[in-house]
Amino acid sequence: MEPYILFFIGALIGILTFFMGWSLNARSGQNKLMDAQERAKKIIEEAEKEAVTTKREKLLEVKDEWYKKKKEFESEAQSKRSKQQAYEKQLNNREENLEKKLDLLTKKESMLQTTGREIAERQKRLIEREKEAENLIQEENLRLEKIAGITSEEAKKFLYQNLIETVKSEATQKLKDIRDSAKIEGKKEAQKAIIQAIQRSAVDFTLETTVSVLNVGNDEMKGRIIGREGRDIRAFEAATGIDVIVDDTPEAVILSGFDPFRREVARTALERLIADGRIHPARIEEVVEKVKKELDEEVIHTGENTLLEIGLHGAHPEIIKHIGRMKYRSSYGQNLLEHSIEVAYLAGIMSAELRLDPILAKRAGLLHDIGKTIDKSVEGPHALLGYEFCKKYNEHAVVCNAVGSHHEDIPMEHPISALVQAADSISGARPGARRESVEEYIKRLEKLENIAKSFSGVLSTYAIQAGREVRVIVSHEKLDDAAADQLAHDIANKIEQEMEYPGQIKVVVVREFRSTVVAK
Repeated sequence: MEPYILFFIGALIGILTFFMGWSLNARSGQNKLMDAQERAKKIIEEAEKEAVTTKREKLLEVKDEWYKKKKEFESEAQSKRSKQQAYEKQLNNREENLEKKLDLLTKKESMLQTTGREIAERQKRLIEREKEAENLIQEENLRLEKIAGITSEEAKKFLYQNLIETVKSEATQKLKDIRDSAKIEGKKEAQKAIIQAIQRSAVDFTLETTVSVLNVGNDEMKGRIIGREGRDIRAFEAATGIDVIVDDTPEAVILSGFDPFRREVARTALERLIADGRIHPARIEEVVEKVKKELDEEVIHTGENTLLEIGLHGAHPEIIKHIGRMKYRSSYGQNLLEHSIEVAYLAGIMSAELRLDPILAKRAGLLHDIGKTIDKSVEGPHALLGYEFCKKYNEHAVVCNAVGSHHEDIPMEHPISALVQAADSISGARPGARRESVEEYIKRLEKLENIAKSFSGVLSTYAIQAGREVRVIVSHEKLDDAAADQLAHDIANKIEQEMEYPGQIKVVVVREFRSTVVAK
């Protein structure tokens, strides 16, 4: 066959196949469309049914919600109405109360107005009565002035003076009662502490003098001490600073000087020169210098032993040295070291009784007069010199204050300072502890009597018991018993301010009334 025929046949077959497929496809599509339409109708019907059901459900829900909200609104409105009614009731009650109070205030105001008028009337009457009373008083005063013969001012002055005297008398009596009570209360403890301290620390005293007597064995040695034309004695006096008195006293020479340390150097050196037999200027200077060095070492040992004896430690070497120097110092003829040791014991015992620090008290008592060992070229009271000395070598503040204040050159800052002052007075007041020249003794007694005589109402004064007591005789017409007691205190205070004395001075005021009648 021809190729075009084959192509034509193939095309024809293809066309026929296409039309056959198209027709089959169209038929199946129509069937599917019909099925779809039926399903759509069913879906629409079902949807309409569901919509109706849903609508009904929603309407029911809305109705339920509306009823619920309605109930809530009604309950809330009811509650607010109840509160409002309560508020209205309270306001009504308050209004009623305010009306009542207003009525009361109105009544009170009217009463006050009435009372005010009454008071004003009474005030007027009082003013009138006061005027009448003043007039009567003036008239009575004039009558009294005429009767008494004195003016009202003079009478006031007289009454004022009487009142002053009465008050003074009562005040003096009151002061006396207070002093007596204080003495009774304080005297017990003070006596207990002081007596125990004195009993436990009693020591013997040896009065220091300004001369030393040295036994030379024979009178020939006196000539050797003097030397050719007095050469040896002058060399000795120049080296020691002590006067050598060679007189008619058998087998003895006298060493005179106010410095106990130099006098001891001279005594020891002269004993060695006499024992050695070689007495000439060079030998004198050699021995004196050697004795000075030995005594300086002894001074340090004395200071150390004193601290050990009292139970103290930790002192500066300079302080130890000055404590040793006390052995060769004196105060009113009383050996300074023995005095200081006793003061240390007394202060320590009293501080222990009063529950203070006994170590500090002992230290302060031992060092209280250390200013007396300082070089005389340094000027000032020995208490202040000792105060500065102790501060320089870092002593405790309480110790420094006690040293500086035991003669009241500076204020006392601690009870131990007062104990040291009391212990110093106790030690110096012992019988025979101190001595003074006759002239100074007489002057002190005269001054004591003159101080007592300087007060009004005093008739005579007598210093007795070596100046330890002053008797004051007063006029019984000018002073009563209470004033006499006050006078004793005033005299004692003035003595304390104007005089310096060891120990205590007792002031006794005597007031007596004597009536003498002679029978004829």
